[in-house]
Amino acid sequence: MKTYKEYILEADKKGIAIGHFNISNLETLHAIYNTAKKLDVPIIIGLTEGEEAFVGRDEAVALIKALRTRDNYPIFLNADHHYSFEAVKASLDAGFDSAVIDLVKLPLEENIKITKQCVEYARELSKKENREILIEAELGFIGTSSKILDKIPDGVGEATMTTPEDAKHFVEMTGVDLLAPSIGNIHGMVKTGNPKLHPERVKAIREATGIPLVLHGGSGSMDEDFLSCIKAGIDIIHINTEIRIAFTEALRKSLADNPEEITPYKYMPKAVEAVEKVVEARLKLFSGME
Repeated sequence: MKTYKEYILEADKKGIAIGHFNISNLETLHAIYNTAKKLDVPIIIGLTEGEEAFVGRDEAVALIKALRTRDNYPIFLNADHHYSFEAVKASLDAGFDSAVIDLVKLPLEENIKITKQCVEYARELSKKENREILIEAELGFIGTSSKILDKIPDGVGEATMTTPEDAKHFVEMTGVDLLAPSIGNIHGMVKTGNPKLHPERVKAIREATGIPLVLHGGSGSMDEDFLSCIKAGIDIIHINTEIRIAFTEALRKSLADNPEEITPYKYMPKAVEAVEKVVEARLKLFSGME
């Protein structure tokens, strides 16, 4: 099996993107993994600090390792949106394959300092444990909530998108493996529709940095925007809000339709199927199957 980085570079060469989906429970993991296997594409499972605390850090590592080992399948575990060196270190020490250090609220130079610390630690741990570990950083504010929003978050807009110059400086100073820029994307889904993405900014940042780029806040974006951004240099796309909505709405309906049912494995399948449907559509789009 190829390495995590090799799958990313392969996706870049093919002009496609790898899907990254967050989980909060075992049911969602099954839905995502089984769909990826069905389509025969690599998959990245993400847990934010909150999701990691709920699922369990060691438990998440054990689950992903068990699936990868049993099936010899390219499934990778990412510590998504961690907000300190200590949080990143704890996840990497537990066995996560990668981590996203998110310090966009800090001044740029402070962001650079802590991100570099994460990169240096990852390199040391990688050498010590003889395994690949990747560090991703977010540069540019895109909001913070993976939920349904009434309006675009304050501070998000074309004027605050990541510039190629800042991206180049950031990558040179930190040595990150992956970069998640602000290119019109937002976390969450706006009721009136998400803003348009800017593939021309993606292209400029990719040319300036020379490293794989990641699109955060993919939920709610238009298919044509995804495809344009993949063509411009996006190699990984994060989806979370869409599957949270699918799971929650289907579960609520299942419970409403079966008010006397108290057995989880009987009322949960509809929620799992709803997530599978969303994941399959996104993976087909990202992988050029549609």
